[in-house]
Amino acid sequence: MAVPQEHLAAATARVETGATGYEAILTPEALAFLGRLHRLAEPRRQQLLAARRQRQARYDAGELPDFRADTAAIREGDWTVAPIPAALQDRRVEITGPVERKMIINALNSGAKVFMADFEDSSTPSFANQLDGQINLRDAVNGRIEFTSPEGKRYQVGPNPAVLVVRPRGWHLPERHFSVDGEPMAGALVDFGLYVFHNARTLQQRDLGPYFYLPKLEAMEEAALWDEVMAFAEDELDLPNGCMKATVLIETLPAAFQMHEILHALRGRAAGLNCGRWDYIFSYLKTLRGHRDRLLPERGQVQMTVPFLKAYSELLIQTCHRRNAFAMGGMAAQIPIKGDQAANDAALAKVRADKLREVKAGHDGTWVAHPALVAVAQAVFDEHMPTPNQLDVKREDVRVSREQLLAPCPGTITRAGFDNNVEVGLRYTAAWLDGLGCVPIHHLMEDAATAEIARSQIWQWLHHGGVEFPDHAPIDFALFDHALAAHAHRLRDSDVPGASRVDDAAALLATMTHADTLGDFLTLPAYEQL
Repeated sequence: MAVPQEHLAAATARVETGATGYEAILTPEALAFLGRLHRLAEPRRQQLLAARRQRQARYDAGELPDFRADTAAIREGDWTVAPIPAALQDRRVEITGPVERKMIINALNSGAKVFMADFEDSSTPSFANQLDGQINLRDAVNGRIEFTSPEGKRYQVGPNPAVLVVRPRGWHLPERHFSVDGEPMAGALVDFGLYVFHNARTLQQRDLGPYFYLPKLEAMEEAALWDEVMAFAEDELDLPNGCMKATVLIETLPAAFQMHEILHALRGRAAGLNCGRWDYIFSYLKTLRGHRDRLLPERGQVQMTVPFLKAYSELLIQTCHRRNAFAMGGMAAQIPIKGDQAANDAALAKVRADKLREVKAGHDGTWVAHPALVAVAQAVFDEHMPTPNQLDVKREDVRVSREQLLAPCPGTITRAGFDNNVEVGLRYTAAWLDGLGCVPIHHLMEDAATAEIARSQIWQWLHHGGVEFPDHAPIDFALFDHALAAHAHRLRDSDVPGASRVDDAAALLATMTHADTLGDFLTLPAYEQL
């Protein structure tokens, strides 16, 4: 989007502006607030990102993640998080999705207890998407959001909408359209800052937060920075201390070893932890990218019942309930299959089995990606969790070791599994580059996390060498190059989302796959092509 630049000396901030409606969000006061957030957090953010790189270098050299010796007193201590607000006491079903206007209305009306409005993995962070999302959320908070489709169908929020929780971008993602003192801002602070500046007072007056999901954290120090940012914002906006509450997604392997510490860092505002299963699998692959003995089979075989994922989820439940925080389950990515009742029934059966596993293990709630799955998940939790939550289920039987959290799972890599990874990586990346961050592919709702799994698995299988299909045929670069070219040729003139960006996506995936080092995030180089 070609827009002029506006210089605001009061904040010494630069922002691209001028599009209709954005002036109500990008007010001088709001941008000045962003400038103050940046100056508060940016030096520490850069230190924490450097610490990530140093930690990864040690893993690449052969070290393995472990529980921290210097924080044993926190893990062993007798403490709990602050009381959790009434609005978050029953979270049995949460729905997630991008900050698109129609999606917000449908999610709020879905019957779920919570809607997580996502500026991160299910949104392409174009300037228009992020700012339109801020407008949409402002309108939702103020009770005036509505939408009329091109066909004339009108959408508006009904009574008893879901509680709104917002996920800003992770600490690692820049926002090039906003800069302070010549430095680009963190996408996390832009998303968080604009949302709280325009909505926090209204939400707080209704005892509705504001509430957040915090993604991609790797260490307690990163959680502590969020706590500092939220405390600063509360003071700046004249809000009660601790009214902002946060649920942390445990979706990185390093964070699994610091669950107690992360809750402790946020203990005045922590509402729980969430099993971000897809990103967690990606993080396992990325963190252990240099360890050939930790290769995983194809994605379809890496289910939550495999030992390392079962250990992770049970440790999360035990940790949360010991600290009086909620333990949220993971995403059901299935979407309704129209025109094939048998296939649809099979998909719903998988969802029920997954949710049954979660509720019996002690989770306080779960995630779905499609409104049609809300009732399916809720029926399971209603039957097995008649109370608002399961904080009384302490899971004192759980004993999880370092080795259990790191254990690879057995399985195979089939030709179909390899090909599916190539297709999902290509189709998702193309759609992302075209502005769509939440993409239905083969009856699953794919987001950045699943694309990250796909391209990371391919990289590992190719770069470690000697990896074979069950018939002993080698998995090599020639096979990948052929599969990528074949899918690109097939998709180039198709009607799939992002078809016009297929060649760009193929070139990006080829470069990242052939690179000597597995790239940290697909979305970082992709962002440069938006």
